[in-house]
Amino acid sequence: MGKLRLIFIKEGRAVYISHLDLLRTFQRVFLRQGLVLRHSQGFHPHPILSFALPLPVGQSSACEVLDFEVVEDMDGKGLPESLNRFMPEGIRAVDCYVPVWPVRDLAKLRCRVDLCYDGGVPAGAAEEISSLLTGESLVIQKRTKRKAMADVDIRPMLHGLELSEEPGILRLDATVSAQNPGLNPALLAEAVRTHLPPLAPDFVQVRRLELLDAGDGTFR
Repeated sequence: MGKLRLIFIKEGRAVYISHLDLLRTFQRVFLRQGLVLRHSQGFHPHPILSFALPLPVGQSSACEVLDFEVVEDMDGKGLPESLNRFMPEGIRAVDCYVPVWPVRDLAKLRCRVDLCYDGGVPAGAAEEISSLLTGESLVIQKRTKRKAMADVDIRPMLHGLELSEEPGILRLDATVSAQNPGLNPALLAEAVRTHLPPLAPDFVQVRRLELLDAGDGTFR
C-alpha cells in the first residue's frame, strides 16, 4: 500500500464547492480514473483521504493538499494528467508524490488578499491599513472552537505583509500561521472593517499561494 499527496488548484466557479462536496468530487474522480483507494476497517468502510488544510468556501488556491492511500505501491508520477481528464471546471491537479512531511509540520500559509473598491482605493489607505495590520496588537472578534465569539489578538499569527496598489485594488501579500492556531486571511479584511470603517472594501478576494513548513520552505 502507498501513501500519496496530491497538489491541486481550486479557482473560478469551483471556489463555491463546499468541503464535503469536494471530498465527494475526488472520490468520483478517483473511481473514474480506476484508482483503487485503501478503505478504513469496520462496519462502514470509507476511502482514506483527507485535505491538509480545508479551504473556506469562496476562497481560491494554487496549493491545495489532498493526502490519500492506494492499495498498490506507486510514486504518483503521471497521475495528475490522468485525473484532470475527469476534473470539474476550476479544479486541476498539478503534482503528486510520496509525502515528505506529516501534516502537523504544516506551519505557515502564503496568501493574497485583494481589497476591492468600486470607487477606487481611498487616498492614504495603504499607509493606514499597513499601520493597523503591523501594529503591536490587532484584536478582532473571532469565532472560537466552541462556536462562541471572542476577542482575539491575531497579530502574532501574521508573519509577513507587503502592500501594493492597482486600480481599484489594494493588494495584501501576507504570510500567516496555518494551524494551531491558524489565521483565515479573510480576517485581515475584517480587521480593516472593524478598526477603519471608512476604508472598508466593497469586496474581498482571497487566494492561497503556497504552504510552508517551519523553515519557510515549500511544504512537501
